[in-house]
Amino acid sequence: MGKFEDLPNLIAQYSVSHVFIALPMNRYDDVRNVYEILADTFVDVRLAADVPELAGLALSTVDVDGMPLISLKENPHFGLNVMFKRGMDIVLSLVGFILISPLLVCIAVLIKLTSRGPVFYTQERCGLNGKSFQMLKFRSMKMDAENASGAVWAAKNDDRRTILGTFLRKTSIDELPQLINVLRGEMSLVGPRPERPVFIDKFRKTIPNYMARHTVKAGITGWAQVHGWRGNTSLRKRLQYDLYYITHWTPWMDVRILWMTIFNGMIHRNAY
Repeated sequence: MGKFEDLPNLIAQYSVSHVFIALPMNRYDDVRNVYEILADTFVDVRLAADVPELAGLALSTVDVDGMPLISLKENPHFGLNVMFKRGMDIVLSLVGFILISPLLVCIAVLIKLTSRGPVFYTQERCGLNGKSFQMLKFRSMKMDAENASGAVWAAKNDDRRTILGTFLRKTSIDELPQLINVLRGEMSLVGPRPERPVFIDKFRKTIPNYMARHTVKAGITGWAQVHGWRGNTSLRKRLQYDLYYITHWTPWMDVRILWMTIFNGMIHRNAY
């Protein structure tokens, strides 16, 4: 519509009341020029920060001793929020564990009766701040399932599954022992799903901001999972949903996700 010098005329012509300066980072020297041109006008001026690589994070401003700062990466899980979330994890996990204990016993017996090997399966996963822990699951695959293939994701119609394991994985019942991980403080009921270190080493090199998902505890269920981003689906979309959860977290969001999990997160076409 014109050059910087034309701004006063354009403001008068179109009765502009607000001007947004949205210049790329390599042209920030021009911001002062634009601001000086607008100094003699009666308009509100706002600066749109050029941070395209951080589009998945919520930007906020904070004042530190009179100096305004833009917060690019801020975790809402701190202080009383952490205490409240931990308290909710303990109470709901204990109640859930007591209510489903008969089901857990039945599943354990069926696993022993239908296949050779232990009832539980432990696997190294990474959680808060990248710290590794042993995640518990009901064993749903044959013994030594990864001896030939190495560390790989489960695939549709995976022949490594046991007969009972196919049902357990399809219904996500194999994940229920992770309530013990929650009670230990290694996981939360809600959060980004924990991944194996061998996969994280690959993803962190190819997916920007991937490690940001480790700024909170990993969860049994999460915002990405209840929207269908689980199993062999887009990692970038999963990360996008994880980052949205991290930056917009509230206790009521956790309650909403747990409720959605009952109807949309347990049985899913990508659960195999």
